[in-house]
Amino acid sequence: MRLKLTSRALGDVLVVQCAGRIVAGSETETLQQRLKQAIPETPDIVLSLDQLEFIDSSGLGALVRLACNARAVGGDIKLCALPAPILKVLRITNLHRVFETHDSESDAVAASYQRNSHAGTAAAARSAKTVLCVEESPDLLAYLSEVLRGVGLCPLTGRNLPDAIVLCKATKPAAVIIGPGVPTCSGKPARERLAEINPAIPILALDEGFSSIDAGEAGMHLLEKLRGVISEA
Repeated sequence: MRLKLTSRALGDVLVVQCAGRIVAGSETETLQQRLKQAIPETPDIVLSLDQLEFIDSSGLGALVRLACNARAVGGDIKLCALPAPILKVLRITNLHRVFETHDSESDAVAASYQRNSHAGTAAAARSAKTVLCVEESPDLLAYLSEVLRGVGLCPLTGRNLPDAIVLCKATKPAAVIIGPGVPTCSGKPARERLAEINPAIPILALDEGFSSIDAGEAGMHLLEKLRGVISEA
């Protein structure tokens, strides 16, 4: 099976699902091209390998070089959900010492944020003012992000509830904004599922008519609510 890559952003971390084979030739070149394009803007990358069938020496060499590229700009490449044969290859070659590996995607994402926090990066410095926004509409997410940036807050966005749960665990945001387009998860409303992670995090749920009222008025009312729960807003 040829290499197939699918990616999505979880805040400041890029998660890349690898399916198929990472071998010399077009597969390795595809992986290198995708990650080299991403590293300058998003140097913290998680490779999810649960669907990886095989990797050869060229593929491993490419991963090592890409990890060095990410670390050179303050990021890292973490591996998660490794199948037993792939993990065995890393141990035989002693490359398990080169890569940080995790059992699950959520653990790897959380580790990326923890590393940044310990390193004292700019993203970590803003962590106390981070607001997580969850909404299916990219347009509404873009609007919420700009409104929050305008008052010095740091927005993190998730397009679905599972991703938002991962980000909520990893970043411990100062508040969460839930858009009207977020469906239930496991039979529970989004607000209830996120409250289970940390009941102390303020959660603001936007009503169905939020996106249809005057944009200035909507932003003003949202910030007024935030000021009630985040003193920095």
